[in-house]
Amino acid sequence: MNQDYCFNYTFIGNRQKPLILFLHGFLGDIQDFSAVIDLISLDFCCLLLDLPGHGQTIVQQDDNYLLPNIAQAIIELLTCLQIRQCFLVGYSLGGRIALYLGTYFPQYFLGVVLESASPGLKTQLERDRRILQDFELAKQLESHELANFLQQWYNQPLFDSFRRHPNFSQASLRRLNNDPFKLAKCLRYSGLGMQPSIWQQLSSNQIPFLLIVGELDLKFVAINQEIANICSQVNLQIVKNTGHNIHFENPQIYAQLLYQFCNLQQH
Repeated sequence: MNQDYCFNYTFIGNRQKPLILFLHGFLGDIQDFSAVIDLISLDFCCLLLDLPGHGQTIVQQDDNYLLPNIAQAIIELLTCLQIRQCFLVGYSLGGRIALYLGTYFPQYFLGVVLESASPGLKTQLERDRRILQDFELAKQLESHELANFLQQWYNQPLFDSFRRHPNFSQASLRRLNNDPFKLAKCLRYSGLGMQPSIWQQLSSNQIPFLLIVGELDLKFVAINQEIANICSQVNLQIVKNTGHNIHFENPQIYAQLLYQFCNLQQH
């Protein structure tokens, strides 16, 4: 296995059942999908990991935070664990990685679930602007208390419904366990501006995609409607009364969508 990565990972659920790999979002960790896992673990084996820059995963060099390198390392982890094929679920940052994996390593996945995910920015100008924004945020992470950064981050309109959730404080507290300097590296190297655009590759997707977005998250509804118009094997689900973080805001509906999608691919 790749010595530049030491992934913190765990299996939850029935090891005899179909496997789902879950990839969390920025600021998250191995526990982020726990409410969904509780609902599906009798019928699926769930593989959870901390992405580079998060939780207990250790990364040796800065360029190993680049999205293509992370994707390659995840493939090597699956190979090491003797996992030939599985389902893949990714949220936000994890969704961008999942889309990259599904595009360039389709043979490893039975289907890919993309929650609030983006294929990247279309122009170099957009990417350059985003890189500047992410580098500025990275500086803030390195020079301010993490609690202050979290407050600023979750004050974005994108997270309005997440912030109103009764369990928001608990979820926010868990994010304080992350290392701000590693998070800063994640922003610099894994941010949206650094991500290679996958828009051109979408029309030739080889495996089924399930796109999940919240109806209150208008920006990502528009992005995913565009993805759905390009891809051939795609199912777009817009979940009512939710925003960017659907698996947290409505785990019951989320689990239901996973069941339907995974069962459909197996029959």
